[in-house]
Amino acid sequence: MIGPLLPPERGRGCRPAQDNRPYFEGMMWIARTGAQWRHLPDEYGKWNSVFRRYRRWVTTGVFDAMLETLAELAGRDTAADMIDSTVVRAHHCAVGIKRGLSKPRRLAD
Repeated sequence: MIGPLLPPERGRGCRPAQDNRPYFEGMMWIARTGAQWRHLPDEYGKWNSVFRRYRRWVTTGVFDAMLETLAELAGRDTAADMIDSTVVRAHHCAVGIKRGLSKPRRLAD
């Protein structure tokens, strides 16, 4: 269902472009886990290639067009779409906990 909504990729130079599916699944893995791009599993391809295709799709509006098309297919109002912060997880590096935290202080009796 999503495949036809993704732009056809042309090869750079004489090298043919790879299929969009593993790249899109890698982008969804990053969105779902909140991990850094460098932690992308190898099954989705090189993290830098996935990131570059992601940036190219963001700048050309592929995701906006995809959201509008899927909303039309579902017959929903796109004005009600939102992302809840409980769904998007932060990576453990983004938590902000410093190493070597001191023990909690006790209040005087």
